Amino acid sequence: MSNLNLIKILIEQINQSSQQGITFAEYMHLVLYHPELGYYCSHLPKIGTQGDYFTSSSLGADFGELLAKQFLEMWEILGQPSPFIIVEMGAGLGLLAQDILNYFEQNNTHFLDSLNYWLIEQSSTLIKAQKNQLTPYLEKGVKLDWKTWEDIADESIIGCVFSNELVDAFPVHRVGLEKGELKEIYVTYTENTFKEILADPSSEELNHYFKFVGVEFPSDAYPEGFQTEVNLSALSWLKTLSQKLKRGYILTIDYGYPAHKYYHPQRYRGTLNCYYQHRHHHDPYINIGYQDLTAHVDFTALERQGQKCGLEKLGFTQQGLFLMSLGLGDRLNDLSSGRYNLIEVMNRRDALHQLIDPTGLGGFGVLVQCKGLSPSEKERSLLGLQY
Repeated sequence: MSNLNLIKILIEQINQSSQQGITFAEYMHLVLYHPELGYYCSHLPKIGTQGDYFTSSSLGADFGELLAKQFLEMWEILGQPSPFIIVEMGAGLGLLAQDILNYFEQNNTHFLDSLNYWLIEQSSTLIKAQKNQLTPYLEKGVKLDWKTWEDIADESIIGCVFSNELVDAFPVHRVGLEKGELKEIYVTYTENTFKEILADPSSEELNHYFKFVGVEFPSDAYPEGFQTEVNLSALSWLKTLSQKLKRGYILTIDYGYPAHKYYHPQRYRGTLNCYYQHRHHHDPYINIGYQDLTAHVDFTALERQGQKCGLEKLGFTQQGLFLMSLGLGDRLNDLSSGRYNLIEVMNRRDALHQLIDPTGLGGFGVLVQCKGLSPSEKERSLLGLQY
């Protein structure tokens, strides 16, 4: 299954390009983010049992409630500023925001009075779904708003900017090794099919990237034909975040590796994955417009770009450890209290274990960076980083 109208747009873009080929990043951007036909902008279900993949927030309220505990501590460390702004980027169907706001409503209305909760979302379809999901909070007067980065002034955010499984969906450049030289993978269309060709990199940034993250590539350690990805969009995204943040935190949760693991010679086909109806494969040229494309996150790149943009790294850990530090273990123990029936216990225990499974969601990376904190504020270790 593929969207024929989207395929026509791709072919037209390829034909209009100077070398009859577009970068994979351009291809990925169109198939995921075309305003009407892209995967994230269509009217298809994406998340949960009726979609193509699960996220931590689709497994119940625990993930959002534990994140909310961390946001409360951040607010307290910063001196309980009002407003305290939480910016959620890529909020999906709005389930995570719902769980976070529900926790605040039940546990700290004083914080809720100080809160401005902003959502940044490209897809008009998802914005509509988020507004529907969060209508009860809008009706109660919770200060919820949908923004673009252009709406937000530089140095205006005091609070936390966070994302969960966002950066992996940024369009990536794909590069390969040919006769010892760095080449970029372009997408062309011949004989009624999409094909890949190697040519000179489209940007000097690709040539500089590996030195930036401390990896010697190309080198003799890499086999001929080695392929991988470079997420230049993540660097510009983090630069934007650092410009908008005046004082507070950037929290990034996603699957990925430090650079030395990401670009290991044995990972010779990179990390690009395609997801369609809870099955994953490696062919980005089928199910066009109907499947998700993702690549793992290079956390070293985010750390070094952060340093370059005036951010400080507070810590990097795994999601399982992060959530255990915030009290997930107590929630597991509570299931033995006798207050729940057997089915509730089994379902809840399964969901909680999935959140901390080191081979799955629990192995995701959690990166916390900060800006504008005093020395004493930085010394106060965040609860989620204490495991």
